[in-house]
Amino acid sequence: MTNRRNPAPPAATLDINCDCKEYVIDYLAKSFPVRLMQVFVDEEGNLRSDAMSDLEGNPVFCPRAVAARDALIEQLCALPPIATALDAIIEHFGSEAVAEVTGRTRRLVSGGDGQQRLERRSPSANVAEAQSFMEGTKRVLVFSDAGGTGRSYHADLGCRNQQRRVHFLLEPGWRADNAIQGLGRTNRTNQASAPLFRPVTTDVKGERRFISTIARRLDALGALTRGQRQTGGQNLFDPADNLESDYARDALSRWFQLLYDGKLEATSFGNFVEMTGLRLENPDGGLTDNLPTIQRWLNRILALPIALQNAIFEEYIGLVEARIEAAREAGTLDQGLETVRVDHFTLLADELLRTDPVTGAETRLVSLEVTRHLRPLRLQRLVRMHEIGSPHAIPMRNTRSGKVALSVPARRLIADDGAVIERRRLLRPLKSANWTLEALAESHWEEISVPAFTSAWRAEEEEAAASPVTERVHLATGLLLPVWKRLPGDHVRVTRLVAEDGQSIIGREVLDIDLAAIAETFGLSGVAGPSAEQIGDLVFASGKPLGLASHDALTVKRSLVGGEQRLELTGFSPDRLDWYKGKGCFTEIIRYRTRLFVPVSAASSVLPALAA
Repeated sequence: MTNRRNPAPPAATLDINCDCKEYVIDYLAKSFPVRLMQVFVDEEGNLRSDAMSDLEGNPVFCPRAVAARDALIEQLCALPPIATALDAIIEHFGSEAVAEVTGRTRRLVSGGDGQQRLERRSPSANVAEAQSFMEGTKRVLVFSDAGGTGRSYHADLGCRNQQRRVHFLLEPGWRADNAIQGLGRTNRTNQASAPLFRPVTTDVKGERRFISTIARRLDALGALTRGQRQTGGQNLFDPADNLESDYARDALSRWFQLLYDGKLEATSFGNFVEMTGLRLENPDGGLTDNLPTIQRWLNRILALPIALQNAIFEEYIGLVEARIEAAREAGTLDQGLETVRVDHFTLLADELLRTDPVTGAETRLVSLEVTRHLRPLRLQRLVRMHEIGSPHAIPMRNTRSGKVALSVPARRLIADDGAVIERRRLLRPLKSANWTLEALAESHWEEISVPAFTSAWRAEEEEAAASPVTERVHLATGLLLPVWKRLPGDHVRVTRLVAEDGQSIIGREVLDIDLAAIAETFGLSGVAGPSAEQIGDLVFASGKPLGLASHDALTVKRSLVGGEQRLELTGFSPDRLDWYKGKGCFTEIIRYRTRLFVPVSAASSVLPALAA
């Protein structure tokens, strides 16, 4: 019963802070060094220090240290509260737009007037919130480990909300199985489209330790599930994200050697050993054979100051990416299974390579005609990504081809001798590539004005998106393991083609230039090598020499002459130089030796004339 003489006071306004500031302040108040210390020499002649006290035994404090501690506490108390990721998302988008599926039974919600109110959530709230997201009433969904068990949030064909999911992975933690479970909630069968996964990290380089653990375990899980690396990792991570791979371990060994030789800029050998407590040197000099493992090294790095962490990781990742870049150029980098979506594909040829004598499983070589629309990088998105015209984003044009590209900074590489290789990344409408500063300076790329760049970019963008392209693709499909090493190893790429009508096919890609070698290896009569019209383009694109069926058994190869890529003919007869010239070739004397070349622009007509 309410007391009429003393009515209840009005409810107090909620102003609750849920950050961990009080822990930091308590630590500073109790552990900040403020006592004066006196230095003395012990009986053995060693310098030691001891806390000072007055005549009555009371501690003596340093006024400057006390003032610094109080000023730091005052500054921390004045900082605004830092909301958790969940509360920040709800506050930004509003509770009416965010479906929260977590284990919380109560939460603080800010109203339209800016006041906080305590909201209680019943056990059935998660079911209602998930349903509102699947029906499209709420566009944003946040779920935790507790909210992800036993539920599906994918773009199911049976629900109203079939928009493509963009799945942000916050606080991934150490357990890969939890990450897999969470990622699997938005990627399931009977879905309108597959989700886009976005792992979220801060700019603290040491945080890559957590992403690395998940990347390694996802790759290991993929190896256990039908041998498809994509099954576990979903190609979510870059090869450089896995800091426990063979490339990373080899880079770490080289990093220790460069550190010992004093060729790194981030820190010195003595400082690193003192800060981490790692034993890296033998008593008689030189690096120990029992160097720390990558896991132990990463854990010690996390204890260093953030600026030093970032500097060490910058040099170490430079060594890792140098090895990955070399493997990618050599064609030995395992990039997993790549899914390529096309408009449609048509089967042109189907040849049997092998039949397993025990199981009867077949290995086949299929040739497909693939039609797909190109998806160029739009200028609007490029402008959002980079400030065109700034020192960090330089518009450029190739004087030979007339194509344009935006030059942006790229991660530098560290060579095995410790040399720093600075790079720039050239972004183009359909592709991008990293260039060293030395190679870029010797190329035909030059800086242009922003208006000329935007006009040329729009023209390339419209040209690329105007009409679909048709290309021929060759795949080795079926039972591949017995013939894997017999296939040409310069280009290892496993691809799944998925058409709009639902058809799909998976196999290892085979280049046109390798068809003749495969036909000879497996004794195929129905597989013809590239025609004379195609040889020039194939050699120029791949850099792999190819024989030309002619009177002199010529070989066409790509050669770099004066900084320019040319098509050169070897094995020619010196007595027939005039005949070659009459067919369109030209000669050049280089270092007292006559060399024979084919014009790149006319190779499709000159080479057939030589082979006739």
